[in-house]
Amino acid sequence: MQQIRIDLPAVSLAALTWGPVDGPLAVLLHGFPDTAHTWRHLGPALAAEGWRVVAPFLRGYAPSEVPADGRGDVAALVSDVLGVHTALGGGPDAVLVGHDWGAITANALAAHEDSPFAKVVVLSVPPLAAMAGPGSAGVLRILPRQVRNSWYIFFNQVPRLPERHHERLVRKLWRDWSPGYDASADLPDVLAAMAGPANRSAVIGYYRAFASPFGPPAQYRRWKGAERRLPLVPLLYLHGADDGCLDPRLVALAEPHLPAGSVVELVPDAGHFLQLEQPDLVNHLILDYLAG
Repeated sequence: MQQIRIDLPAVSLAALTWGPVDGPLAVLLHGFPDTAHTWRHLGPALAAEGWRVVAPFLRGYAPSEVPADGRGDVAALVSDVLGVHTALGGGPDAVLVGHDWGAITANALAAHEDSPFAKVVVLSVPPLAAMAGPGSAGVLRILPRQVRNSWYIFFNQVPRLPERHHERLVRKLWRDWSPGYDASADLPDVLAAMAGPANRSAVIGYYRAFASPFGPPAQYRRWKGAERRLPLVPLLYLHGADDGCLDPRLVALAEPHLPAGSVVELVPDAGHFLQLEQPDLVNHLILDYLAG
């Protein structure tokens, strides 16, 4: 594993890398509250198959920069991913894997006609439109529990309070979202990525941007709203059977609305951070899908 720096017009990103520099590009996107270290199992597995694996720390997460434009929109995240693809010379065989906010970003790219990625894998968050499409009235039965699970979204939109209590928040979410998982190897990296006041505000700002009525600035507008559309290409969607963040019952509701050729797997004995809880199975499912 090595760490590199990718300088984009809007922000400079740090990234972990595995594998040969001349291999096909695989971009891995982490979520909240997490870091690129979440791919420490998948990265080497992909590298062993010849992939050039690049896992950036998303904008605002140290050691990546806090973006000068202050944006945390999904459109800005999509723009960053495309910048990584271009900067590293990604070809038409490049693939994208995303978890949590990384999954939302990957879903947005899967739904956009200008995506350069041949295949997309998403973990823990299906395309939002797949949960609100025709025939998804079953969401109403799940909604009360999901609203309780989603309290942190509303909390993160409150001014200043989430930043003040970020450490307690991070520890609680890992406990609640992946019950029984020992996160002692993960929490130091997560808290280090949010150690600076500007980093904390940038990271938590993703939630404020998601709820904002104002659209992204002109340089990101091309990607506006893609995360709210159904994907145009098949994808692999993996979800932990014990996920304490997004109710696993949503998986069955989302599956019928995914494009033909999509593969959906509910991973047993895993919560929200399934790539860490069941790495061998998750690695196998992803490698098998990418090779198919």
